[in-house]
Amino acid sequence: MSTDTTSAPVETATSADGTTIAYEAYGTGPAVVIVGGAFCDRGSFRELAQALAERSFTGVTYDRRGRGDSTDTKPYAVQREIEDLRAVLDAVAGAPDSGPASQAYLHGISSGGALVLEAIGAGLPIARASALEVPYHTESSPPAPPEYIETLERFEDAGDLEGIVRYFNTQVVGMPEEALAPMIGTPMWDALLALAPTVRYDGFCLGGDDQSLPVDRLAAVTTPFLAVASSGTQAPWLHDAPAALAHALPNGEHVELEGGFHEVPAQTLATVLADFYRG
Repeated sequence: MSTDTTSAPVETATSADGTTIAYEAYGTGPAVVIVGGAFCDRGSFRELAQALAERSFTGVTYDRRGRGDSTDTKPYAVQREIEDLRAVLDAVAGAPDSGPASQAYLHGISSGGALVLEAIGAGLPIARASALEVPYHTESSPPAPPEYIETLERFEDAGDLEGIVRYFNTQVVGMPEEALAPMIGTPMWDALLALAPTVRYDGFCLGGDDQSLPVDRLAAVTTPFLAVASSGTQAPWLHDAPAALAHALPNGEHVELEGGFHEVPAQTLATVLADFYRG
């Protein structure tokens, strides 16, 4: 969901299938494209993009397809999202002082980190990458909801966007139903409803119904990768997922930073990412 941070002008890139992808770019220097997870649009990470700009990077935050000002072209496939990311990278790399795409970086948040890893595995030329708490399932994770993708599709086919929001937050995140009540009828709730049809996309990026750590595929990802955990993430399976991810990657590193549940303050995170990207 969007924040109120002052934004840069919206720019657009055109993906391979004609989908328009909206993005914002801050600063100059090597590009860092931020890839959000479920229920996130480009405004969710504007502050991080700006913090990276303060550290001599071009901080880029974008609307994944179907979100915000980006369009969508059916049918969905993870490969289409990889093409979207390539389009944004190519657009930003064409700007002065940003350098070629092969010298750019990616940072994913939650399931956005899974998309980052899928993109690298598909050959997207990236110098280094990072992610905050990609929610792959490990042995310590609770069981994934049965028929996850099919359930989301049933809600969507019925036009029940509220059902998607409730199902995701209670059955996936683990929030009690009563915790949702204060949000109903607020601008935050309306923003969640608008993003609800794209939750299925994040499920596909994580592997569909089986969202277990894809150890075999990760073993082939040689790009240096920093897996970040937040000290404030109380769910052990989510907090511990970055260490398992780093262990599965040939050039993976793991760090825990001071933060809240499933988030780290932008200035704290940007400092660590900048140091990692510069090697």
